[in-house]
Amino acid sequence: MTTTTRVLTGRHVAIIFVSAFSVIIGVNLLLAYSAVSTFPGLEVRNSYVASQNFDANRTAQTALGWSVHAEVQDGEVYLSITDADGQSVKVAALEATLGRATHVRDDLTPAFVFDGQRYVAPAQLAEGNWNLRMVAEAENGTSFQQRVILHVPRGAK
Repeated sequence: MTTTTRVLTGRHVAIIFVSAFSVIIGVNLLLAYSAVSTFPGLEVRNSYVASQNFDANRTAQTALGWSVHAEVQDGEVYLSITDADGQSVKVAALEATLGRATHVRDDLTPAFVFDGQRYVAPAQLAEGNWNLRMVAEAENGTSFQQRVILHVPRGAK
């Protein structure tokens, strides 16, 4: 019985080295492409300009004393806006975008209608986490902006 001994040469080490780093670099490039291609975009065009009025806007919005809650049930999204006393608020104007946090592919603009207690809009949502980015205008003209996290449980419609 003869045994042959394989020798690890510099060429073998170079092939192993190049192969390992090719896999690492390839995976990093794939993940970077995936992250950039699914990023929904900027919140504001110029953050410096937006920062100039941030404190005044936040103070005015906080002075309203509003609380916001959203839920989904039976193919409808319910958005409740209440004041400091817990009373329902009917806003002068409401704009909202409902979508995923990770991409804009599923974004939709719900047509909210005030039913006397809360805002209701039809929306068929898949399970998971959704963001409702809303901008409401109070009767006195104060702008109220908030991102409301909406969780759609498994099996919900």
